Amino acid sequence: MRNKLKKIDEFALQKVKRSHLPGLSLAVIDDGEITHTRGIGHSNLEAGLPATAETLYGIGSITKSFTCLAIMQLAEEGRLNIQDEVADYLDFDIRPGGKPVRIEHLMSHTSGIPALAYAEAVIRKGIGDVPEGVPIGDVQDMLTFMAEAGDWAHAEPGERWFYLNEGYVLLGGIIECVSGRPYAEYVTENILKPLGMHRSFFSREEVEADRDAAQPYVVDGEGGRHPKSYMYGSITADGGLISNVEDMARYIQMYLGGGRLNGERILSEESVREMMKPRIGTPAADFFRRSRDGRTLTADFSASDGPRKYGYGLGMTRDFFRRRMVEHGGSVLVSTGQMSFMPDEGLGVMLLANGSGYPLGNLAHYALAVLLDEDPNELRFRAAEVFYEGLPGVYESYMGNHRGTVRRSGDFLQFETAGEHLSQTVPLIPERVSRDGALFFTLQGGSKMPVEFVRHEEAPTELIFERHKMRRVSDVTE
Repeated sequence: MRNKLKKIDEFALQKVKRSHLPGLSLAVIDDGEITHTRGIGHSNLEAGLPATAETLYGIGSITKSFTCLAIMQLAEEGRLNIQDEVADYLDFDIRPGGKPVRIEHLMSHTSGIPALAYAEAVIRKGIGDVPEGVPIGDVQDMLTFMAEAGDWAHAEPGERWFYLNEGYVLLGGIIECVSGRPYAEYVTENILKPLGMHRSFFSREEVEADRDAAQPYVVDGEGGRHPKSYMYGSITADGGLISNVEDMARYIQMYLGGGRLNGERILSEESVREMMKPRIGTPAADFFRRSRDGRTLTADFSASDGPRKYGYGLGMTRDFFRRRMVEHGGSVLVSTGQMSFMPDEGLGVMLLANGSGYPLGNLAHYALAVLLDEDPNELRFRAAEVFYEGLPGVYESYMGNHRGTVRRSGDFLQFETAGEHLSQTVPLIPERVSRDGALFFTLQGGSKMPVEFVRHEEAPTELIFERHKMRRVSDVTE
């Protein structure tokens, strides 16, 4: 186990460094027990404070699982039914296709209403990126904001998955209506305290009074880290909880224990199973397909049915090394989180960071693969990372007459040429990637143009682009 944890720590440190994340905290659960916690980097750069396992961060949309858990608690008590119409509790009259939106539709993001981007507007206003946000102070403000959204509905309820932050604000309002208590108070008293999550908060006062709260940052495209603040009160039941990996590891243990932790039952096993039951497919589909010998990845853009599903406040797949994995990520831009666990194996990983950088979902999947004694390089995202290594860089043609820069942008590459008067950026779309080279393509004048990279063991990588042959001469310099 020690070597596994070392491998996970080293990978995490490398990715924190490369993506300029200020700090990261992680926790590992093995056989249902918390076996490893640590911090990497800084919780506060200006003060020089290290990140620890106790450091507080915003968990973003992982909060949605707490909201659904609260709804399931109230359902178990007979105080509501998830088949009830939202309009039974709130002044909500949107009926996509003439059909009612029910509580379970909000829980599974299947109301038929596409995202109305209130959270994006609030976050961008909070970091000073735009001058105006959306003034959402409570559920009544959200209902007013959504009053004209009926025409925005795109599918009948239950028919299609649209991630809807606004719907979770409404769920928070239903919890308040049924329980007679503010959302944050209900979650604190009925979930956080019983689980021993005593350093998990919703309010600015509690967070800023804490001994180890991370400074949130915006990480810009050049790696600059700019201190910002959370949007307290504007984002609540959909993403407002502030926590730490030790508390969140206990939360994972509760799910692994079928709704029970240290003798305290939070939810029945049946309700936990209902939360983790796949309800709807999400749009994401894997486009890389591996050859039988493992040497080649082929991009298949025709794939439409991906392995990822959504339940009640939790995402899941049964395709993680042929095993079941349950998870949810979160981001309020100035902090990010990832909760991933495997109920049948008793494994879990919790990650929190004070910024947006390397995808924490990738890091969690890498860690789980290591814990399972599987090769993490078999993961599609990791295979792509390995195969793409060495392709970005500065390339030159014969005698340096033509020069361009290849940069990686997600799962695409970009080929850039720059000059005082003439410059161009061309997207390169992956088609086939192997250990020997890679074939991409771009579109020019309605035609598909191949772009080929050729690797050599003892010589620079070569790029064949239209009529030019170019050789890699240096790394990319920002």
